[in-house]
Amino acid sequence: MSDDFVKVLAPTGRLRVGLYPGSPGSLMVGDTPDKNRGLGFELGRAFAQFLDVPFEPIIFATNGEILAQAKNDQLDFVFVNATPVRAEYLALAEPLLFTDQTYLVGAHCPIQTITQIDAKGVRIGVSAGSTSEATLPKLLSKASIVSTHSLEEVTCLLKEGGLDAFATNKAILSELADQIEGARILDGAWGRESIAIGIPKRRAQALPVVTRFCAVVKQNGLLADAVRRAGMRGAQI
Repeated sequence: MSDDFVKVLAPTGRLRVGLYPGSPGSLMVGDTPDKNRGLGFELGRAFAQFLDVPFEPIIFATNGEILAQAKNDQLDFVFVNATPVRAEYLALAEPLLFTDQTYLVGAHCPIQTITQIDAKGVRIGVSAGSTSEATLPKLLSKASIVSTHSLEEVTCLLKEGGLDAFATNKAILSELADQIEGARILDGAWGRESIAIGIPKRRAQALPVVTRFCAVVKQNGLLADAVRRAGMRGAQI
C-alpha cells in the first residue's frame, strides 16, 4: 500500500470510523468489546488492517451525526446508504449491500398494510438526518413525520404509543421488532437502500484503494460472514 494513499485515507494515523449502536449495518454492541459486530464496525476494522493503521471506532447516537462529522472531514470511513445528496460530500464506492425500506408499526397501531400508512393522525418516526427523514415528506401528505435521535428512543416511543410507526430499512426494523412485543413489519417497500463505503469527498483520489478493498472482502468471504454475524435480515449482497 502506498504511504501517500494511507496518509490521505487516515490523515491522523488512525482510521476514524463513524458508527451508531443498534443497527446491524453499523454496530451491534456485544457483551464484551470482542463480541461487537455490525457491518460498519467489521468493515471499518478490516479496512484499518488493510491500510495497516490502528482502528478507531467513534460512536454516535444517529447516522445523521455521523454524516455531519464526515462532511466536516472529522471521520475517515462511513458505511451508508449511497444517495445523490450524500455523494455531494462523500466519495462513494460501488454498493456492497441492498435492502428495502418499509415501516414497523407498534402493537397499538391498527394499520395492516403499507397503503394505509398515509393517514391523518398517524405519527411516523424517522432518524434525524436519515434518508427516511428526507424522503418521506415527499411521499406522504397526511401522516406526521417525527424526527428521533436514537434507536433506543424509537423503541420507547413505539412501546408507549408515542409513535405509530417507524420507517427505515428492514435490517434495523427486524432488530427493533425483536424488542417490541406485538410490533409488525409491513410487507412491501417505500424505497430501497444501496449501502456503500464512503470517504470524505476531498479524498476522492484514494477511492481506488477503497474499491480494491471492496473486491477483497467480497472475494474472501468477510462481507458475507459479517452480514451473517450481524444478523442483517433482508440484506442482499
